Amino acid sequence: MTSQKPYLIRAIYEWLLDNNMTPHLLVNTSYDGVQVPREYINDNKIVLNISDGAVQNFHTDNDWISFSARFSGKPMELFIPIIAVQSIYGKENNEGMFFPSDDTPPPKRPLQSVKKERPGLKIVK
Repeated sequence: MTSQKPYLIRAIYEWLLDNNMTPHLLVNTSYDGVQVPREYINDNKIVLNISDGAVQNFHTDNDWISFSARFSGKPMELFIPIIAVQSIYGKENNEGMFFPSDDTPPPKRPLQSVKKERPGLKIVK
């Protein structure tokens, strides 16, 4: 069976938004593939505001969370393997879910840009 964690993260995220809370992620940055602004990491952890007003193009699937955000006015694309998420909670009341650490390696990072080959024609006789 697949992990429950990505489904729980999505459910808590929606629940927090439905209740007018500000969803935050606590991320363990020591995992391979974590792409976040390094200057905001403290003790291999970073807390990220993932509310609608703070991020753009928020996407989560069973392996990754990705979105765009601005840090000190500079835009950045963030990529977080689900395995690196330690918790998702509301800023206002700390309600949410905390996850135990997992030593399973994260999946390979998704391709940011895929070059497509141009279609070609062949003469068939």
